[in-house]
Amino acid sequence: MSNDQAGPAPGPGIGARLRRRRRALHLTLKDVAERTGVTEGYLSQVERDRANASVRILQKLCGVLKLNVGELFDQGASGSPVLRFRDARGMAFGEGATKIKLTPGTFDHLEVLLGRFEPGGSTGVDPYTHGDSEELLLVLSGEVEVGVGGRVHRLGPLDSVHYRSSDPHRVAEATGRAEARVLWAMAPPTY
Repeated sequence: MSNDQAGPAPGPGIGARLRRRRRALHLTLKDVAERTGVTEGYLSQVERDRANASVRILQKLCGVLKLNVGELFDQGASGSPVLRFRDARGMAFGEGATKIKLTPGTFDHLEVLLGRFEPGGSTGVDPYTHGDSEELLLVLSGEVEVGVGGRVHRLGPLDSVHYRSSDPHRVAEATGRAEARVLWAMAPPTY
């Protein structure tokens, strides 16, 4: 084991959290080992809480498993299943768009995001991909155009479209005059 692999104990349950997430993403120990540059045996020990990973290794693992390192340590300390919208933080993306994650970081099999598009806003000029999850987009208000695999679908309130997140896709507010809100659900999470 290299010096890079030894480090302070990350705390109880970190290994189980890493294993759950790896399995939810349908990755093998070998897949993760190849992408992080550590051995399968070492990863197995980390997942069983028999080896301590350095911060550097945890960052590599989280990069592959699409987690933030902080999510390994935040095991839902409040104990409440309620997430308050007022506490949610939105992040800008695309052009004139924001998204807010509505599911906790401890969810390994489902991710739900709320998206808001200003008039004429979009996910960006070009279609994009992320992971290989099942994805559903539901329009809450306004009208959007969703391009998937070369086809464009115009959707209004409560219309939905489903696709794989690995299929190039793009979302844009369709009227140029009104805000649109959408809900994305992905399984497994890709953000």
